[in-house]
Amino acid sequence: MSRNERDLVSAIRHELAAITPQRKCCRATELDALADPGRRSDVAIARTVHRLSSASASHDVEASPGGRALKRARALADADATAHCRSAFLRGRILSRGSLSLASGRIHLELVLTQVEARHVVTALEAEGVSGLYRVRRGRGVIVWKDRTQILDLLRRLGAGSSIAEIEARGVVRQIRGELNRSVNAETANIQRAVLAGMRQARAAAELIEEGVLPPAGLLQRVSSARLAHPEATIAELGETLSLSRSVVQRALATIERQAAALRSEAALP
Repeated sequence: MSRNERDLVSAIRHELAAITPQRKCCRATELDALADPGRRSDVAIARTVHRLSSASASHDVEASPGGRALKRARALADADATAHCRSAFLRGRILSRGSLSLASGRIHLELVLTQVEARHVVTALEAEGVSGLYRVRRGRGVIVWKDRTQILDLLRRLGAGSSIAEIEARGVVRQIRGELNRSVNAETANIQRAVLAGMRQARAAAELIEEGVLPPAGLLQRVSSARLAHPEATIAELGETLSLSRSVVQRALATIERQAAALRSEAALP
């Protein structure tokens, strides 16, 4: 990731960490999700834990951090669990055990948990319609999101706002730039093909005029002279110069090229 992309990821994390749920149940749920950060040491998470702890009821202090997270995940996998508590838990788990990356317009989000907790979280996510791809990596359960729209919708649902808007704006700019480049490349290729065709037709016209095989003052003579004078002009431009339709000029040029090819073939015979 570039520095700007890393800064944007950091902004998303700080946006999520700054959220204080209104419901006590959500604050307690998010605290359980934040209790087990693994080896991650994050000032934003520490501040969030302190803020939520001061605004929440007491929690199970006897359980281990991983045990608290697993117990909460198991409860949220139940069909009767509330959507707001599931969102609070997922926000806390993304902050404590999640990894978000941005690189060249691509976005990747994954959550690394124990296999048991990951399976409960997958069940809870499926109930909310935001499930990711579950896999096992080095004995851990990993939930992965790769679809850009799904990830942005998920982060917005969890509370990220301005940072998501900036990602979307960058995506629009990148899309416009790509379309513009494709348009310019296509136009350049068309111009190159037209120039090459014009030069080829001019050579054919020069050969026929030099051999004197064209009827004087005829259509082919007029088109040949115009093409020699304007080898870079398009067929439509030649038609305007000669007061002829584009199709008439195009057929005349094709005839000129065929006659020049036949002339070369005759010259090559022993």
